[in-house]
Amino acid sequence: MQVYTYSEARQKLALLLEQAENSGKVIIRRKDGRTFSLTPEKMAFSPLDVPTIKAQITTEEIVALVREGRER
Repeated sequence: MQVYTYSEARQKLALLLEQAENSGKVIIRRKDGRTFSLTPEKMAFSPLDVPTIKAQITTEEIVALVREGRER
């Protein structure tokens, strides 16, 4: 976890955001000693959540293709 001063954080915001994403947390310390943490938010959706497509194929055809692929 990296600690930056407020002035450094203002100058290097893009770097701090990237570092927070990679390490999980970055601390920013103000002149008066107060500290604040910068943490990335969790994604609200699954990376496996993909849009559907319109295909003219039946369930039976999909099952047959999967079985054929497993036999190879």
